[in-house]
Amino acid sequence: MGMLKDEDKKYIREQFDEKLKGPVKILLFSQKLECEYCQPTEEILTELSELSDKITLDVRNLQIDSDDAKQFGVDKVPAIILLGEQDKDYGIRFFGIPSGYEFSTLLADIIDVSNGKSDLPEKMVDKIAAIKTPVHIKVFVTPTCPYCPNAVRAAHKIAMANPRYIKAQMIESTEFPHLANKYAVYGVPKTIINERVQFEGAMPEAAVVEQVLSALEEPGA
Repeated sequence: MGMLKDEDKKYIREQFDEKLKGPVKILLFSQKLECEYCQPTEEILTELSELSDKITLDVRNLQIDSDDAKQFGVDKVPAIILLGEQDKDYGIRFFGIPSGYEFSTLLADIIDVSNGKSDLPEKMVDKIAAIKTPVHIKVFVTPTCPYCPNAVRAAHKIAMANPRYIKAQMIESTEFPHLANKYAVYGVPKTIINERVQFEGAMPEAAVVEQVLSALEEPGA
């Protein structure tokens, strides 16, 4: 029995047929013997990739393919990167199994990457595209949090608008408790930007953009 129900596969296949434009490569870094969630993550992504001929799955080992992992900023598994046409990296990262509410985030991100853009308003995209300083966004989530997908989607859309400088990570809190402890994650979603700005809850996208800009301001400015 697969990870996805037949009715879910039917719905997803229809969505992909209608909305996917260009190819999407799902790059998964895994290490099955030392990672509880790597095998089920690979099973989900395998079934997902079979629902459209525009989607391919590329599985790599964190240790064996360490140079590739370093290139994509991967230091923990399971890690998912979505690549668009000609393997374009849009700065989208998932650390942890994309299950529960976060499965919908993955589907929406795949569609955006396939189209090469999100639905952010043009003025907002222009403001993000003007950023010339590296931005690292971490969004801590749990699979049972109904507000988390909006927070992750906002971060991923911002990364898509300026992938050269912005990377946005979904981090599943229960899979990486050492990080949840480090960042004092007591409620989700919790967003940390450049280790300087942090907030809980799902903000409107425009407000998240302003938080990103505030994280780039010089202290005392």
